[in-house]
Formats: sequence, C-alpha cells, structure tokens
Amino acid sequence: MGSTQKEVAKLAGVSQSVVSRVLGGGVVSALAKEKVLAIAKSVGYQPDALARSLVTRQTDIVGIVMADIMNPFYPFVLEKFISALQKKGQQVLLFNAPRDKDVDEELSLVLQYRVKGIIITSASLSSRMARVCRENGTPVVLFNRYISNTPTWAVSCDNVRAAREVADLLLDSKHSKIAYIGGNPNTSTNRDRKSGFVDRLAERGKKPALVKDRTYSYEWGYEAASQFVHASKINAVFCANDIIALGVMDAIRNELKARIPDDISVIGFDDIPQASWPSYSLTTMRQPVDEMIDVAVNLLDQDLDPRICEPRIHLIKGGLVTRSSVKSLPTRK
Repeated sequence: MGSTQKEVAKLAGVSQSVVSRVLGGGVVSALAKEKVLAIAKSVGYQPDALARSLVTRQTDIVGIVMADIMNPFYPFVLEKFISALQKKGQQVLLFNAPRDKDVDEELSLVLQYRVKGIIITSASLSSRMARVCRENGTPVVLFNRYISNTPTWAVSCDNVRAAREVADLLLDSKHSKIAYIGGNPNTSTNRDRKSGFVDRLAERGKKPALVKDRTYSYEWGYEAASQFVHASKINAVFCANDIIALGVMDAIRNELKARIPDDISVIGFDDIPQASWPSYSLTTMRQPVDEMIDVAVNLLDQDLDPRICEPRIHLIKGGLVTRSSVKSLPTRK
C-alpha cells in the first residue's frame, strides 16, 4: 500500500490541509512546500488524481475527439497534441468518433470524466451539445474547422486565403481547364477551400471546369479522377486534401494513362508525410499544424470558462509547398 497524504503530513509536521495545498499548487510558505515535497518524494507518495477531481470537479485530462483516424493527417496531429499537452502537465483521453457525423454521444461520455477541456478534430458537434458543454463549464476547441454561432473556440488554417493562393498559382501557370475535387460538403474546411478557390477564379475571369465534392478519402479521389477528369479534358486539379490528391494522381496514371504534370497538374492540401514521397512529389498547401496546436493548447491552459468568456475563431495562414506535380511553376519573387 502506498503512503497516504495523512502520513506525509505527520512526517512533515504540518496539517493535512497544508499537504493538500502544496500538492495542489496552492499558496503555502516556501519552507513548508520544500519540507512536504521532500517527505512525499522520500516515501513515494503519489497524489490520487481521481480523489482530487472529486474535490475540484475537474481533472488534468484533456479529451480529444477524433474521427477519420485512418487519414494520415490526424495521427500526425494527435502525436503532436499529446506531446504539447504533456509538456503542460496534462494527459490525453482519446475518443474515436464516427466519420461525418455529430459527436454528441461521444461528448456525453467525455463529460463524465470531468475533463479540463475538449478538443474536437475531423468531426462536428450539434448546437445543442455545444450548449451542454457550455452549461457544464467545459471549454470546447474545434481544430481544423469551425461551427458558426456556437459557444466553442476554433483553431483553423485560413482555408479561404490558402485556396485563393492555389487559384492564383494555377492561373499564373497558364492552366485553362481547372477542377476542384472536394471533401465532405458539410464541413467548414471544404466550404472555405471551395469558395476561396472558385471565387478567386471568378475574380480573374475564369470558371472552374469541374467542381465535385463528397468525402475526404483516397477512394473518392481515385473515383473522381477516373470518372470526371478525362471527360472534362481537365489540365489541373485542386484537391481539398492530400489523401484525395493521392487518389487523383494514381487514377490519372493508372486509368487515364496521362502524365503528371505534363498532361495534368495536381495540388493537394495539408502536406502529410506521403505528399513528399518521390512517387507523388505533391505540390500542396501546408497547414501550420505546430502553430495551430500551440494556440489550441494555450487556449485550454487559460482555464477558459465558456459561461463567461466569449469564444472566437483563430485563423492561421498556411504555406504553399512546391514540388513537381504542377507544370510550369512561376518564379516567385
């Protein structure tokens, strides 16, 4: 049996409440703090996180709700989130959510663990559940998407701005028949990338030759390219994420027997590790993942109370990564 807080107090010659304040980060004298910590270390005392949560009604655990876990972008993001949160002295509880559906059921379960906050990636929540979290005093941060008019914070790449930059790149590279192959139509991510891209083309006097969106998957990219790209005589494709782009590229080579970029240029979004593989060498819009994670983690570190604090959306600029999947890249000054 491990030592108890009462035993630590007796050995240190202080009250149990002093021990509790020391271990809980409360205000005590420097001498008492030093003595308590030394005794606790010598007897191997480990604070009971569950017992502390019953008093504070909160743990040092952050719940991460993640869907589409097979998309390489999100395991990459999860690893970085875990590292960043652990540096803050917090632990992660991961919940897997169904793809393209609200996460209400998962959030009800997350709230039972009295988490410090909730980060939702690649999934959406209903307005009703957002209000439940607010009434519970649990801050919710949406990562890589946002939902307007809900009491949630959001951290996302500036997708509209990024997509406009992609449109300029393809037009400056003299592409004339340009397609957009998108993901889930109901996500802010897809809506912003599509609208930013299409609107910028229109501003420069060009209409997209093809706009199709369905889901963020390799299979969808392969199907879209096989069915639509050849029939429309497309010579450039902007894909809503890299996974779609990889499917498009394989279909162009295998089904259309065309060359990349000589016949068709392809641009993705995210810059997942596979994008840099020599077999793809995909030009893509890199999401500022490290900066986005820092903002999300720092928001939760502020002990935000959604019942008091006003949520906001944080948009962060992405960066174009040029590789060999686009023909006639312009010289950038």
